[in-house]
Amino acid sequence: MLITREQFGRMMPNGGVRLDAHWPYINPALAAGRIDTPDRIAAFLAQLAHESGEYRYMEEIADGSAYEGRADLGNVLPGDGPRFKGHGPIQITGRANHRACGQWLGLDIEANPLLLTEPRYGTASAVWFWTQGNGQVDLNLLADRGWFRAITRIINGGTTGLSERRFYWDRNRGLLGLPMINL
Repeated sequence: MLITREQFGRMMPNGGVRLDAHWPYINPALAAGRIDTPDRIAAFLAQLAHESGEYRYMEEIADGSAYEGRADLGNVLPGDGPRFKGHGPIQITGRANHRACGQWLGLDIEANPLLLTEPRYGTASAVWFWTQGNGQVDLNLLADRGWFRAITRIINGGTTGLSERRFYWDRNRGLLGLPMINL
């Protein structure tokens, strides 16, 4: 299943013309990640809408100092926290994740983490995290079951922003012809 530019815009109505730069890469990224059913698309784009402020922020707003010295993220060198703060619409965080994502994309993201802020790589990096980079499960499988809270926990490490994420998910589901799910 592909989505239209109109659907993409309605899923992220505050994205405006900013979405135009990303649009050519959306359907190819969805196809590459097998994010190809209404359930999967609705959940994936809901999470990206929340994490990126509807594609407004391709780099985490915080300065990244909270990640300094986080060996679990591969941040072992001075300055790694700010350098490898969240990038892309799903906010790839940490030296190790930037490295692994770059290997999957065939790019040296570790040397240039800001590549993930570019439209041609941003959504692709989110697909990497969604399908394999989260270290737990292909999130398509959770989307198939409607386990949106579990997806949020994996992406966020908790449930921060769950109500906004759920709003996006419900709207996306409606735009794709799916019923609302009562949780």
